[in-house]
Amino acid sequence: MSAVALIERDFAVPDIRCAGCIAKLEQGLVRDRRIAAARVNFTEKRVHLSCTPDADMPDLLGAFTTLGFEAHPIGTGEEADAEAETSRALLRAVAVSGFAMMNIMLLSVSVWSGAMGATRDLFHWLSAMIALPTVAYAGRPFFRSAWRALRHRRTNMDVPISIGVLLVSVMSLYETATHGAHAYFDGTVMLLFFLLCGRWLDSVMRDRARGGFTALLRNMGTGAMVFRHERSAHWVDATALEPGMEMLVAAGERLAADGVVAGGSSSIDLSLLTGESAPQTVRLDDIVHAGTLNLDAPLRVRVTAAGADTAIADIARLMGEAAQGKSRYVRIADRAARLYAPAVHTLALLAFAGWMIAGAGWHHSLLIAAAVLIITCPCALGLAVPAAQIVAAGALMRKGVLIKDGSALERLSEVDLALVDKTGTLTLGRPEAQGLDRLDIGIKSLILALAQASRHPLSEALTRGLQVHDVRPADIRSIRETPGFGVEGRWSDRMVTLGRPIGTELGEALATQLAVDSRPVATIRFADRLRPDAAEAIEALRGEGIGAMILSGDRAEAVAPVARELGIMAQTAMSPQDKLEAIARQAALGHKVLMIGDGLNDGPALAAGHASMAPGSASDVGKNAADCIFLGDRLMPVVEAIRMARRTQAVVRQNFMLAIVYNVVAVPLAFLGLVTPLVAAIAMSGSSLLVVGNALRLKAAMW
Repeated sequence: MSAVALIERDFAVPDIRCAGCIAKLEQGLVRDRRIAAARVNFTEKRVHLSCTPDADMPDLLGAFTTLGFEAHPIGTGEEADAEAETSRALLRAVAVSGFAMMNIMLLSVSVWSGAMGATRDLFHWLSAMIALPTVAYAGRPFFRSAWRALRHRRTNMDVPISIGVLLVSVMSLYETATHGAHAYFDGTVMLLFFLLCGRWLDSVMRDRARGGFTALLRNMGTGAMVFRHERSAHWVDATALEPGMEMLVAAGERLAADGVVAGGSSSIDLSLLTGESAPQTVRLDDIVHAGTLNLDAPLRVRVTAAGADTAIADIARLMGEAAQGKSRYVRIADRAARLYAPAVHTLALLAFAGWMIAGAGWHHSLLIAAAVLIITCPCALGLAVPAAQIVAAGALMRKGVLIKDGSALERLSEVDLALVDKTGTLTLGRPEAQGLDRLDIGIKSLILALAQASRHPLSEALTRGLQVHDVRPADIRSIRETPGFGVEGRWSDRMVTLGRPIGTELGEALATQLAVDSRPVATIRFADRLRPDAAEAIEALRGEGIGAMILSGDRAEAVAPVARELGIMAQTAMSPQDKLEAIARQAALGHKVLMIGDGLNDGPALAAGHASMAPGSASDVGKNAADCIFLGDRLMPVVEAIRMARRTQAVVRQNFMLAIVYNVVAVPLAFLGLVTPLVAAIAMSGSSLLVVGNALRLKAAMW
């Protein structure tokens, strides 16, 4: 097979539940001769296949079906629909089971208060009428998963849950039909409600962790006008572009492919790729990349790479590989679940067999076995992590930090080295006009009138700066913008222009100039300044035992002043691959790296870091690749998120201890026949509430 060129395919598989599912898929799929390798991304519930060219899509889908899993090819849009529908279905099931649980508990209170005879039978039948449809509807996620597993002669966590729920439901119906004293519909529905809550919370956190590809594709041009010959051009979709074609890129349009400038000159916004906020001038034979924005004038670009061969697609591939590495960490955390199903089945069977041998009869023995199944339901264990993470994520959200992936808090608590991008991360990432307060009010009003008529980044910076000074725009008419040169208009009988400075004494400094009748009146420089609390945040990181270093794609001259002011080391002119390698080197030295960046060029590094954060002003790709997003101009939320993550981990450890103590005490009692299915459900629910209550303490810790 090694001599055959393999093709790569990705599939969404929503039914991956535990480490057993991962092992089943990775070991089972490669038994098909056409599949060379299968790798599961548990976080995103996706499977990556390397297969031979003769493997058709129906055959690959059939391989998943044979193992008991439904798969959806990624890229068709079906996977997004399936994932969204799964979350919606879980939420509906939580609502239905919660509503049913409250009504059945009201009926049960009447029975517990001493209702007898026909009244008790009536309440039992009413409970059955509510509970049975609820079990049939809300229990479907567990039943479907368990049935698929059993049909293919394997087991998973949903098998004992389904057996317990069905067993107690059937026995409760038997008790009701035979006028028995005890029915356990309340316990069954309560069990489903708490299990569904845990699964829905888990689904919510996973949804936030998914998908950088959709955002990445939004940054690509959808197509381009391609020349047929010198005077005629036609629209070609991005997927049909090929090397050698010559495309016309209008001002304000994103490039749909990589290429070389074959005609014209303009300014290109490269912030998506390099993080550099200043537009870059491009001329004949300069290289330009897909996803960047042409700002000033039309360009003729000869395509050199399109589709999967572009730089932006390469960055997407690096992000995917880095995310795969992160999923291995999640597997380790989930490995313990592999023992759950066989252990619970064994315990329940032993309880049933032991009590049958002891002469308790099938009815009593079944009740004890059902109590063992219910009391060992992993609700508290299942809620131990997501409950703490959801509370912490909510508290951080009020502080301006958005947590996308629950496991990010776990990883964030372990970091001991911060690698920080400069532009847009340590700095504000937008040009700020310098020295506006020294200008005459008349000049300010002329500049504002011209600047607010343009969407150029420097014009927008001028508009923002002058509006702070409460300046009113002058009465300028016939305003006209010339791409590549600036804005001009008529003020009384005079011509005023705002644009590229005359002369070369400014060098490469970012600046613009106001001229009246072609005579320069004022020159304004621009700079990207540090975030107001950058120094304080770096010092606070040191206080938490976390060193900091700059990783930047900018030139050394641009980075050096920032590094000096903050007193930290810096590496400059780094490509996305260089940043990945820097993170790998630090990881090899035993460091847990926190990557903080904002641009598309930081995407792979953000995905590869042990944990990652991006500012709210970051590109869509940067925000999708990062685990957390902090809002506003301050950098201190980074430190606050780390402190909260460490508190959260302490609560998670306490929750695990509570769950373990619960099982150590409750399981022997159930095994000895001292617990009915109802008491088992209440005990299981009580342990869940205890875990949730402990997690809620995090809310107070943030204030």
